[in-house]
Amino acid sequence: MTAFNPSARQVSAIKAVVFLLALIPVAQMAYLTISGRLVEPLEHITRGTGDWTLYFLCITLAVTPVRRLSGWNWLVKLRREVGLFAFFYAFLHFMTFLWFDHFFDLEAMWKDVIKRPFITVGFIAFVLLMPLAATSTNAMIRKLGGKRWQWLHRLIYLIAPLGILHFWWMKAAKHNFQQPIIFGAIVALLLGLRLYWKLTKAPRAVVPART
Repeated sequence: MTAFNPSARQVSAIKAVVFLLALIPVAQMAYLTISGRLVEPLEHITRGTGDWTLYFLCITLAVTPVRRLSGWNWLVKLRREVGLFAFFYAFLHFMTFLWFDHFFDLEAMWKDVIKRPFITVGFIAFVLLMPLAATSTNAMIRKLGGKRWQWLHRLIYLIAPLGILHFWWMKAAKHNFQQPIIFGAIVALLLGLRLYWKLTKAPRAVVPART
């Protein structure tokens, strides 16, 4: 693949484009809800925020494999932004559950989390995402130290499968397994590549400093 090494200004422009594109789904959901064009707005928002959480988790996991296969080391500079959008949509997904399903009744919400396994798994995945989002700044990387920060952020390898399991369980009630299988296959491939490289000790491309 042809090398593409954008300048710092170009990377900033790419990050700005990614930021704007990542906001389109939530803007569309808000517009359709406010305009009254949705028959089931709650179901649409719940499904949409959940789907986009998984999309961004998959993109986050894809950054390293694509970087290593293409040699485009600058892609790592997009990983933090994409990862934060995964948390953003997970937060909206959770708030939809807390607000519209339980009207901020924490006791009722907790009972629901304990009672229904697919909600339990989704809640665990969301809770595990929180420290990753909270430690995404350069200041937190310096405070934790590179190695501890890396170990903490390896939780993404657990969070992604939990997200797939949550999605699978939810779709199982409607006997709709097509999307969970696709998401599961993508996550399995991305994690499998990491495991393969680790076992074969394939050489790593040089990663530039985080910005």
